[in-house]
Amino acid sequence: MKIAVSACLLGENCKYNGGNNFSQKVIDFVKGHQVVPVCPEVLGGLPIPREPAEIVKGIVMQKNGNSVDAEFRKGAQIALKKILDRKIELVILQSRSPSCGVNMIYDGSFSGKLISGQGIFAKLLKENNINVIDVGKL
Repeated sequence: MKIAVSACLLGENCKYNGGNNFSQKVIDFVKGHQVVPVCPEVLGGLPIPREPAEIVKGIVMQKNGNSVDAEFRKGAQIALKKILDRKIELVILQSRSPSCGVNMIYDGSFSGKLISGQGIFAKLLKENNINVIDVGKL
């Protein structure tokens, strides 16, 4: 099976703070499969590290008030193309991210409060009928 995975879950230091979300559960789950790491935020041209971002009234905004919506959407499109071109069968995404949140995202107040919703990339994948799971469901 071909599986795309949020790069941060594989240990790549691509999070907004320069770190990662390494998950041994993911490593164990994908063992024996072809794995394609993806980070839509980096693909969209955002630096590492970068200001934290959340979706505020449908627009991806950094905590400092700058819009990074165009970068998030560009990166999501690039990552989607990669997934379609490689005929990926499953995508495992990082929870709560404004890119990759599958079921829950932060509410846009930068207070840590979660709401039901999807990140830009996760929503795009679902709209294209790609099988997506949240890492928390592994």
